[in-house]
Amino acid sequence: MKPKISLITFGARDLEKMVAFYRDGLGFPTPNYTPGDEMVMFKLEGTWLGLFPREAQAAEAGLSAEGFGFGGVVVSHNVPSREAVDSVFAEALAAGASVRATPKAHPWGGYSGYFADPEGNVWEVCFNPHTDLT
Repeated sequence: MKPKISLITFGARDLEKMVAFYRDGLGFPTPNYTPGDEMVMFKLEGTWLGLFPREAQAAEAGLSAEGFGFGGVVVSHNVPSREAVDSVFAEALAAGASVRATPKAHPWGGYSGYFADPEGNVWEVCFNPHTDLT
């Protein structure tokens, strides 16, 4: 398998609300989206973020659509400075995200905070002084 992630897809309970959060709130571009489409794809740098109805996605994967809480996955957005962490974190909150952990310094030298989108998908905003992931 090629070591690449081309698309991360979140199963959405309320597709319109999630589109509004990512497109209108965070400014993620939707080059192929037409209102009413079942699948929404946001073009990011190096990958895509998709939204698909949760029930349909679970059925395709042979899983139950029920379940809440931490699913074991965090999507990280790395930025070049501590100030940028604070800025992106504030932007996400203004768009409707909820705080999971406010940005703080870590013993290993990094700085990060966690927020969740309107349906609970967890994002980390992180500055890593040891590895440029921006």
